[in-house]
Amino acid sequence: MITTAAHLPPRDPLATPAGQIEVSIVIPCLNEADTLQNCIRKAQAALRDDNINGEIIVADNGSADGSPRIAEAAGARVVHVVERGYGSALMGGIAAAAGRFIVIGDADDSYDFREVPRIVAKLREGFDLVQGCRLPSGGGTIMGGAMPPLHRWWGNPMFSFLARRWFGAPVHDIYCGMRGFTRDLYQRLDQRCTGMEFATEMIIKASLAREKITEVPITLYPDGRRAHAPHLKTFRDGWLTMRFFLMFCPRWLFVAPGSALILLGLIGYALALPGFRIGRANFDAHTLLFSTVAILCGYQTILFGIFTKTFAIGERLLRDDPVFERWVNAIFLQRGLLLGGGLMLAGLALLGAAVIRWIHVDFGHLDYARTMRIVVPGAALTAVGFQTILANFFIDILRLKRH
Repeated sequence: MITTAAHLPPRDPLATPAGQIEVSIVIPCLNEADTLQNCIRKAQAALRDDNINGEIIVADNGSADGSPRIAEAAGARVVHVVERGYGSALMGGIAAAAGRFIVIGDADDSYDFREVPRIVAKLREGFDLVQGCRLPSGGGTIMGGAMPPLHRWWGNPMFSFLARRWFGAPVHDIYCGMRGFTRDLYQRLDQRCTGMEFATEMIIKASLAREKITEVPITLYPDGRRAHAPHLKTFRDGWLTMRFFLMFCPRWLFVAPGSALILLGLIGYALALPGFRIGRANFDAHTLLFSTVAILCGYQTILFGIFTKTFAIGERLLRDDPVFERWVNAIFLQRGLLLGGGLMLAGLALLGAAVIRWIHVDFGHLDYARTMRIVVPGAALTAVGFQTILANFFIDILRLKRH
């Protein structure tokens, strides 16, 4: 059932035409019989009291406690979504929505849907994404007992800080489940995540695309459910969020640290190969070994960053990056086998020279310092070359579906 209110005169040329749904409130639901009716009543009051032409959709994700019947009896339209997951439920509800603006909020009665008009007002101003903010740092309010201390003082502020630092997201509460966005934005973002990462995916993609984003301070109330615990799992969902962040930020998380490790290793080689002494410090074969570890770890880190970004682009989590594509094509896909093969041959040549020295002493003892200056670089070049060849094939595999 569609809940509507009297239509106001158009506010501007872009305003919703008379008779059309302007706002769709989508509520994901999984066994929310305790609180669902309250959420719907508050959403109806918001639409009615602010004269918003809208609808309320409950996206049910397989409830077994009668939630769909409660929603229909309360006047909402129920959309049944078979595929499990927070993101799946929202995708199903949004797909069925008719509004130009979409507002989403959880069904646990922790959000007051009577705050929806404040979000809608910002959407009418021209913002693409309006994020609710519960944290005091963004002007929000958290009622006593509404948010676990670990979430309030560490998890949420930390991830929100990373979102601002890594992706330029202008938000202080990346986890807030109440937000509004335009249908056009949702279609542009091409959301892919079916779980809890759906919310962070939206903010990160919108931020990277430089969409118009703003925040609206809201109040978080204690979870009203009694029949079951919250669906959010602190450590599981925290790890999923971090893993998702890593996928979207390979440059600073992988490439920069990897480059620093390689530079450190090369400095070690520059000191150890000639056998430099600085004060009482003697740089010798042991320095070569440590430097080789740094170079190999750094190179693997950079490769992991390349793999991550290639996968993210292929899965349409990130937009195409022409500069990155040209760089990967030039170094790996066009010259990768030659480069890797050349490095391997150079490394094997050094290792072969060490074997020849061993033969010349009838497989006896070798000069440790001199021999390690050949063996260690040879092993490093062989390993890097082999990794380069494998990376060439793996990147090609990651890109197969995109050809």
